[in-house]
Amino acid sequence: MCKITETEITKVMSSFSCISGLKEDIYTITAEDIKAEIDENTIAVGAVVGTTFTGQMDPIEEINNALLEIKETKGWDIPIHVDGASGGFTLPFLYPELKWDFRLEQVKSINVSGHKYGLVYPGIGWLIFKDKTDLPEELIFNINYLGGIMPNYSLNFSKGSSTIIAQYYNLIRLGMKGYKNIMENMQENAHYLASKLNGTNKFEVINKSIIFPIVTVQLQNSDFTVFHLSEKLRQKGWIVPAYTLPANADDIAVLRMVVKESFSKDMVEMLFTDIMESIEKLEQSEEERIKSKDKNKNATLLY
Repeated sequence: MCKITETEITKVMSSFSCISGLKEDIYTITAEDIKAEIDENTIAVGAVVGTTFTGQMDPIEEINNALLEIKETKGWDIPIHVDGASGGFTLPFLYPELKWDFRLEQVKSINVSGHKYGLVYPGIGWLIFKDKTDLPEELIFNINYLGGIMPNYSLNFSKGSSTIIAQYYNLIRLGMKGYKNIMENMQENAHYLASKLNGTNKFEVINKSIIFPIVTVQLQNSDFTVFHLSEKLRQKGWIVPAYTLPANADDIAVLRMVVKESFSKDMVEMLFTDIMESIEKLEQSEEERIKSKDKNKNATLLY
């Protein structure tokens, strides 16, 4: 789309490259970051609820207020698009009073993934506009299809409707109360997992507030890496992604655990047990590696 509209993207969130210092272990943009980057040519600000790397949330209301101030003083009417892929289906049920959505004046569009916390199998996603006038006419293609004109502003391809039907069924079947109960249970299990990991003296939880059912941790007091631990857990059947954070924080490597509807408290106990057993084996392997290095004068990787 940027090639079509000849739009230049200023990267703020995705690379951390414009953040002036990471503070209190919160790896998100701030209203001040936004104010420093925008100008009269800015067409929109993108903010995230449920960041990919750490499971945190950009301060949407603060960003909205900053843009309102700029709108009043400079006349720049800059809209906000909220990427709610992870958080869009949890916030309304866990924190209904939190303003991050269309209740804020500058929020004009929101996307959300139904195949994450919408409880539908992949892949289904939604893009919602605040008002029809927020969708520029230039983005709409009027297609002459089988005798009628069909307006479309997405990519054109054939796709089954099963995920849409499944999402519709969940919304009708569960309703607000059902989704609320499921989200609260997932959140409780996420807090339980975080508390158990915190108590080991082996981990530091990055997203300390646990706004979403996501637990992101970094290792402490260990001679091995999260990549070693992730590989050991994979041998036990767990897929726990390990990765470094983007630029300006790429010295930090983390593990991310996403708590879903099917991840019960019993499974939290199972995962925790496997994590501790894997750590024990890695610590033993480290001792063996050091002995092998001293003996052979040739470092080897035993992981």
